[in-house]
Amino acid sequence: MRNGDILPVEIMARRDDWSDGVSIYMRQRTVGHGTVIAAPVKMVETPDQSLMIDPMLRIGIQQAQQLMDELWQCGLRPTEGTGSAGSLKATENHLADMKRIAFTLLGKKIK
Repeated sequence: MRNGDILPVEIMARRDDWSDGVSIYMRQRTVGHGTVIAAPVKMVETPDQSLMIDPMLRIGIQQAQQLMDELWQCGLRPTEGTGSAGSLKATENHLADMKRIAFTLLGKKIK
């Protein structure tokens, strides 16, 4: 890295110790020049609720993945659906068993 190189945005999430919440932090470092951090979000009133509004934050796919991983580390999981490696493996094993049963009943060899 050279002086002046801008490093990727970093996102960190930490479960709050004394409350039911998660704190989210974001920073970006520039080699030799220091660090910039995201300031707290400020809510502002809007007169027209039908207006298209700009997002409060736009991040890249890599930063979104980092946020997802950080929230996972905080113990948060998707509300619906299956996505864990364990669930997928169990489904794969079940399908292999069903395939074996079906081919056995049909009298065909399993490849």
